Amino acid sequence: MRHSKRALLGATILTSITLLTSTGASAQDVPLTPLGRIVLGGTANGEIAIDTPQAVTVINQEEIDRAQATTVGELFDLVPGVQAIGSGRVAGESFNVRGIGSSLSSDESRIIVTVDGATKFYEQYRLGSFFSDPELYRQVEVLRGPASSTLYGSGALGGVINFETKDASDFLTDSNNAVRTRLSYGSNNDEFLSSVIFATRPTESFETLFSLNYREAGDYSSGDGTVISGSEFDALSGLVKSRLRFGDNLEQSLTFSYSQWNSDLNDTALEQTETSTFADFGTIDREINDRTLAVRYENPFRGNNLLDLDVTLSYSDTDNNQDDPQGASAVFGPPGTPATELSCEPGQNAILCPSDYSYETTTLRVENTSELGGANYDLFLTSGIQLSHQDRVAQNEINGVDVPAEFHPEGTDQRIGVYAQGEFIFDNGLTLIPGIRADIIQLTSGDDADFADFDETVISPKLAAHYEINETYAIFGSVARTERAPTLDELFSFTPAGTLFGVPTAGEPNSPDLTAETAVSYEFGASASYLGIATSDDALDIKATAFFSDIDDLIARDSTEGTPYNRNIDQSEIYGIEIEAAYESDRVFGRLAYADVRGTDLETDETLSSIPARNLHLTIGGRNEDVGLEYGWEAAIFDSIETEEGEFSGYAEHDIFVDWEPQDGGLEGFEVSFRVNNLFDREFKNNLAGDPGQGRSYEISLARTYEF
Repeated sequence: MRHSKRALLGATILTSITLLTSTGASAQDVPLTPLGRIVLGGTANGEIAIDTPQAVTVINQEEIDRAQATTVGELFDLVPGVQAIGSGRVAGESFNVRGIGSSLSSDESRIIVTVDGATKFYEQYRLGSFFSDPELYRQVEVLRGPASSTLYGSGALGGVINFETKDASDFLTDSNNAVRTRLSYGSNNDEFLSSVIFATRPTESFETLFSLNYREAGDYSSGDGTVISGSEFDALSGLVKSRLRFGDNLEQSLTFSYSQWNSDLNDTALEQTETSTFADFGTIDREINDRTLAVRYENPFRGNNLLDLDVTLSYSDTDNNQDDPQGASAVFGPPGTPATELSCEPGQNAILCPSDYSYETTTLRVENTSELGGANYDLFLTSGIQLSHQDRVAQNEINGVDVPAEFHPEGTDQRIGVYAQGEFIFDNGLTLIPGIRADIIQLTSGDDADFADFDETVISPKLAAHYEINETYAIFGSVARTERAPTLDELFSFTPAGTLFGVPTAGEPNSPDLTAETAVSYEFGASASYLGIATSDDALDIKATAFFSDIDDLIARDSTEGTPYNRNIDQSEIYGIEIEAAYESDRVFGRLAYADVRGTDLETDETLSSIPARNLHLTIGGRNEDVGLEYGWEAAIFDSIETEEGEFSGYAEHDIFVDWEPQDGGLEGFEVSFRVNNLFDREFKNNLAGDPGQGRSYEISLARTYEF
């Protein structure tokens, strides 16, 4: 049983490194569905998605290209339990995984995000948490649930999102040099993208890639024609990625990747996550720079089962510089103050000030996997250490002087994480994965406050199991406990006594008594893989997961005057079910992603505002391999929901797409993609979004790869 799955695993690895995955079905005898893709981030030696004992989805290059996405959040439509939150503005996007994630709270630390192994983190009032361009990436892995905390860090209550940038080998199939160009256009907001990639392999042991992308767009309109002001942008992004192989049989590798995203706009909306209903925050000149550097060394030590070394040194810097605020509503000043006379003040009014906010994070991760075993089982033992140092800069310019921010305080975050995970694979089809992680955390305030240091050690144990009943059916489950320590913002934010929004206030001190959040989570699921259903060479994979999380000491904002800025609330529960299915054949393909997430604040007995509406995403498509044609229909159907934030109506949004790669003639080598988003121009607003969704848009893309 397991040998056939291993063969399929090997086939998937080969498929994942081919040039822009073919529109046709796999050339293997058994077609690969999306649930048959390799998952690199969940286990020691890689597993097929359907065989992992947790809910995992892999988004590949073909799906990234087909989406013609403006932001990375648009890539998650076919991932159950995951969606972008905030707004369609390019600087207003964060993530929600299984009801964890809110655009106006410090949820960024509850979902771990990496780019080429570098940890990304950013939080700021009314701004998103991840700034990048989909054109940089070849693959995205989403690992849902806190079981991922063992390998990635305590506190991953929602899960982990891993972005992997493009490789030179993605474009080098028949030669050692390639140039790929791409142009695309979106009609709703006059969006234009220009992209160029150069990949080269000058020697057998070295390859490198250079990528440059420019994207610009105006304000988008919703289905009823409402213009979403402040959604216009232009952004420049780029990537340099090189890989050197050396040693016996070139088994060792050193990979270097550097990516950067920059948007520099004048008179753009200060608030990006939503259009506020209580005040106009006005405009500002804003420049966001996001940089990611990762150097990775891999050595499998062939012939030595005790050593398989993976070392990553990474650096991440996200900087937001704001200047020349204009036009904020008079609600920010004393009664009767004209908006033109507003000035920034200490306290929350400082969000209107010229400012500089940044997170700069350096991380070293050293991991080793040993291959052991006995008479009837194999054991892969992964152990590692992760060291990180994060500097937070937060300066407001008040009366011409730079002063540390009170609302977004400066500070440092230092962590030492040690972990171990075993993967016992028994001959009878049973796999057991125990794991444990400890993170020693030290947070230090950047000012001279009485409370300036916080130390915490958090522990995350887990046990997961997967049992292969036969080649068709399998069951799996896990229990995991994780702790999330408070962030710099949650601990050290305060407002001084004085005047806030024109009203006298006693202020709110920082929060020295916060304790770590604790989540205990359970998962149980089943999967099925069917071959030869309607034809001799088709495949259907189905995976269903039920989950329950009990979260204690949830950290939340406390706006009561004179009390600490944040507090621990009693308890909340989040539970639900996810179903993922995929069908593949020579002529037809389909995809289904269903999520029903429920969550209750046990203190108020209300549905948590971060809970997504029950939703179903469907894709039904066809293909003609002879002419390189693929086409289909996509639908996103959301139920109505009532949360702490109010009632939200259900809606359905439909898209269609056509992808064509001519197989011969003068157009051979071109890639033409056309899609219509929101086909019926539906007016809708997701309950986790700050603004209505985009109305109908015609999207077209033309790409060409030249090899020489």
